Amino acid sequence: MKKLILLLSILLFSCENQSVIKRPNIILIMTDDQGYGDLGANNNQNIITPNLDDFADKSIRFNNFFVSPVCAPTRSSLMTGRYSLRTGVRDTYNGGAMMSSDETTIAEILKEANYSTGIFGKWHLGDNYPFRPSDQGFDESLIHLAGGIGQVGDFTNYYAKNTSYFDPILWKNNEQKKYEGYCSDIFTNNAIEFIEKNKSNSFFCYLSFNAPHTPLQVPKEYENLYNNLELSTEYYDGNQLVKMTKKDIEDTRKIYGMISNIDDNLGKVVNKLKELRIEDETIIIFMTDNGPQQFRYNGNMKGRKGSVYNGGIRVPFFLKVPNKFKDVKVKEINKLSAHIDLVPTISELCDVELPKNKKIDGKSLIPLLEGKNTENRYLFSYWTRRFPEKYINMSIQNDEFKLVGNNNYDSNIEKFELYDLINDPNEKNNIIKENIPIAAQFKYEMEKSLNELTKSKNILNPPRIIIGTKNENPTFLNRNDASGDRGIWAQNDIYTMWKVKFKKGTYNLKFKFKDSIKKSGTIFTEINNMVYSKKFNEPIDDVIEIKGIEIEDSNVDLISFLRVGNKKIYPFWIEINNKNEE
Repeated sequence: MKKLILLLSILLFSCENQSVIKRPNIILIMTDDQGYGDLGANNNQNIITPNLDDFADKSIRFNNFFVSPVCAPTRSSLMTGRYSLRTGVRDTYNGGAMMSSDETTIAEILKEANYSTGIFGKWHLGDNYPFRPSDQGFDESLIHLAGGIGQVGDFTNYYAKNTSYFDPILWKNNEQKKYEGYCSDIFTNNAIEFIEKNKSNSFFCYLSFNAPHTPLQVPKEYENLYNNLELSTEYYDGNQLVKMTKKDIEDTRKIYGMISNIDDNLGKVVNKLKELRIEDETIIIFMTDNGPQQFRYNGNMKGRKGSVYNGGIRVPFFLKVPNKFKDVKVKEINKLSAHIDLVPTISELCDVELPKNKKIDGKSLIPLLEGKNTENRYLFSYWTRRFPEKYINMSIQNDEFKLVGNNNYDSNIEKFELYDLINDPNEKNNIIKENIPIAAQFKYEMEKSLNELTKSKNILNPPRIIIGTKNENPTFLNRNDASGDRGIWAQNDIYTMWKVKFKKGTYNLKFKFKDSIKKSGTIFTEINNMVYSKKFNEPIDDVIEIKGIEIEDSNVDLISFLRVGNKKIYPFWIEINNKNEE
């Protein structure tokens, strides 16, 4: 009798086990500067994107999906479900693209539920501890630095110039490694390896292409696809007919080649899921991070990257959910949805809890998938360098209307623009004069969002790079995360500093300058109200070092420069090594 009961228990346990559905895998694919019109599924007759078009056809299409006007803000919202200003992200460089380590990312949420997590491509939320993907919930990371391969912050590839997308030096789990091939292929192949390795476990794979962002570098076979393409030369930008320049046309051919390469790589990912027989266990998301940088076909919408008009912030968003995870009732959704919605949506699909100590600005999209009516809500957008500039390139919208500010901080309501998004999605006609009461209500909502977000603790107390711990030693401070004058980039003579937090130790600092100096000079470094200076009497090439500086635990605005005669030359990057942690 006991044996029979034991046998029945084993059989019952086995049946119950078989009925348990593993949490879904999540693959999030995002491209960089690919616009709404940059795929065949959105009526582009010139571009070759068969895999993307097929994926769009088999997915739920969100036709009114919005992101931030530029890269890093979109990515911080994507990772947290929060407006970027809450996370400390306020720029794409200028020290404003570091997401605070106190944020809880979707990778951390899923990792807590025993997901394997990996990122492959562009991170752009901080290159040093404690902001790296490995510090923010990713088990595996293969990324480039800064906002793009070969940009000033990506010092490992900067000097490759117009070949930086080929055979790049990337950062594999925080270690530099040289790779062979084209960047998009490298990121895809490593993402596929991650998927293969974790096929039996639930995984989150963030495949974040840096293409088709500039520099416009593309393998020849993809560029050749468009050599003989006869493009239309005029497109509408809102109500304005704009003629493409010769450079616009040349750029478009390269960009389309970069996107066709991405299309092939998407096909590789989908085919691998089929080969591994995990396609029906995997939710796939495809989206882009903002509108196109260059002028080309973009659905005749007004504006481009950097703009709060639809051409800058409305992007393709396709979501494919296997039936066993959600009984989807609709194929197309026209309600307003946004980047801030991904975290609550993925959390609900994967049955994991959202952080209770954070305000989540986004809403789960699950009710929309189920065909339910949802409330009409407001979405705030802005973009200006450094910090929000009141009423400049700023908008608030819901499903029906959008209010846009491009005027003085003290302008009256008549100076704003109001658009009817239902009847005029391309924002051709400003209807502010006939609808002052509606505009006034939207302006009130804009003010409320702006006042709340600019008081976020991560804006009032910006995140600092932590230097001198075992988590990262040495630390390389790069130009992307440098503060100073507005528009700091590759200039030698523009005021530069880094907001850092030193741990107590004995430090060596190595300064790399963008160009060879070929003269003698004096290096100055300001730390904790003390200036450390050292004269170099021999001609300096492009690297100098000072050693043995004792530093206490402290927050420091690190200012370093080389004085040559009456000229100040600021470092391109600084390598800082805590001898106590070697």
